[in-house]
Amino acid sequence: MVSRRNFLVGSGAVILGSALANSTFSGIAHAAPQGGPAWLEKSVMYLLYPQTFADSDGDGIGDIKGIIGRLDYLKWLGVNLIWIPPIYPSPFKDAGYDVSDYKAVASRYGTLKDFETLVKTAREKGIRILLDLVAGHTSDQHPWFTASETDLKDGRYIWTGPDHADADDLPGNYVLREGSKRGAFLHNYYESQPALNYGFARMDPEEPWRQTVDAEGPMANRAALQEIMKHWLDLGVSGFRCDMAFSLVKDDPGYAETSKIWRANRKWLDANYPEAMLISEWGYAKQSIDAGFHADFFLHNLGSTSPDPTKGGAWNSLFLSGKDPYFSDSGSGSAKIFVDTWTQWSGDIRQRGGYIALPTGNFDDANRLNDGNRGTASLKSGLVLQLTWPTLPMIYNGEEIGMKMIKGLPNKEGSDDGDPDGDRQRNRTPMQWDSTANAGFSKAPADKLYLPIDKDPKRPTVEAQQDDPDSLLCLVQRLIKLRKSETAFDPSSELRVLSTGYPFTYLRGDRYLVAVNPRRDAAEIVVDDARLGRARSVENVGTTIDGPRLQVDGFGFGIFDLS
Repeated sequence: MVSRRNFLVGSGAVILGSALANSTFSGIAHAAPQGGPAWLEKSVMYLLYPQTFADSDGDGIGDIKGIIGRLDYLKWLGVNLIWIPPIYPSPFKDAGYDVSDYKAVASRYGTLKDFETLVKTAREKGIRILLDLVAGHTSDQHPWFTASETDLKDGRYIWTGPDHADADDLPGNYVLREGSKRGAFLHNYYESQPALNYGFARMDPEEPWRQTVDAEGPMANRAALQEIMKHWLDLGVSGFRCDMAFSLVKDDPGYAETSKIWRANRKWLDANYPEAMLISEWGYAKQSIDAGFHADFFLHNLGSTSPDPTKGGAWNSLFLSGKDPYFSDSGSGSAKIFVDTWTQWSGDIRQRGGYIALPTGNFDDANRLNDGNRGTASLKSGLVLQLTWPTLPMIYNGEEIGMKMIKGLPNKEGSDDGDPDGDRQRNRTPMQWDSTANAGFSKAPADKLYLPIDKDPKRPTVEAQQDDPDSLLCLVQRLIKLRKSETAFDPSSELRVLSTGYPFTYLRGDRYLVAVNPRRDAAEIVVDDARLGRARSVENVGTTIDGPRLQVDGFGFGIFDLS
């Protein structure tokens, strides 16, 4: 994603032949995670976009009661951790990431009581709820901000002050507030999202309004952050996905001061809510895990082998169209960049009890797996990788049935963010449940929907796939069940990569051999393991074993038990 709001790049030679001859990646045996909740080891996360997941009252916008009504489906699917993006009151200039009240629920989603019912009902079904914590900024309609506009002593936001508000000489990202006694304020993303003041790591005589990290305003914001977390944790949530977590302290080389804030939050969390977790939108797990997070997303614009987070990333090398990805029909990509980056990061991070979360896509700038260039067969191999790799996996709602990215939709609540690869609404269309009107998402007239439904008459639905054992949905359900039942697929279990070409082949827990071939042409690999001859097929589409040779048809995959 482009920040909150992005996600993996590269190419490599096709590798065929002997697995051991071509293997450049040794096994990584990770220590069991320490210092975090034990339930994370068996978690499969599901990201649902509340605006377009399920509408219970027919107003065209998804809501909490709609989510409650679909919990049985999510239990059947096997996910046990749901991340819900912001449902707080908001003017919705950035789809809810512009918060105007951190301790309430926007009326369009329901009530606080509805949310309590959701948390209680989900937990009864073995599902935990993760909320989005927007820590770095608020809406310009938040009472904190409106009060700060006229109170010269208020330090909750970063204001230049009236003596440094020349519109022709403002620093970058500062917005002149007409009629304000305070001058100009710093914003984080859109201009309607003023940055909360956590201080500056360095002072600058050219910007005399800068405050230190221990000034009154920054300390008030740190205290408020814990108050907000306490409010929702006491209602039963299991933790937070922390939006733009790296953005708190400004001019902060290496994010050193920002990391101190999050480490303090982690210490507080461990002491008071030891079963809760924090996952960051940071994109550089070596920093974020050190900063106290339990997990970080493997984002496509921040996941490269370079420490420079602007260089592109490893997820794109697998999935991003137009950049020769591994998961493409042509077979001209390589999984090497992905594996190199994973190898570089994972051992150290897991030894410290951290997790890397691998997403299928999201509601921001990360394309859906079905980006218009992949068929269902290729999607299957991608989800096999997703759910057998040593990660904290995250499925974005609709990926499990192969919902596709829809271009050319109208801007909705700030979704048009100027991304040259396409605006964010392309990934936010309503969940496709069945063959009824609006694909079962809502009973509202079609023109009242938050976003239009996919108009393709052959669009995939849960109803059409749930009873078809050959469907993408049923494959995902079986893979989640396998992952949760076998310790060999735990994030802390051993991984040994045999080939990063076609087929991408690896061994989990020294027991399960996984091979995926997302290209149209067949591929084969020689596996120098005597156990291959007695391997038991767990999942198999187009894969055969002939002595030491593993042959995989185009768009085929296989999972084999070698025990």
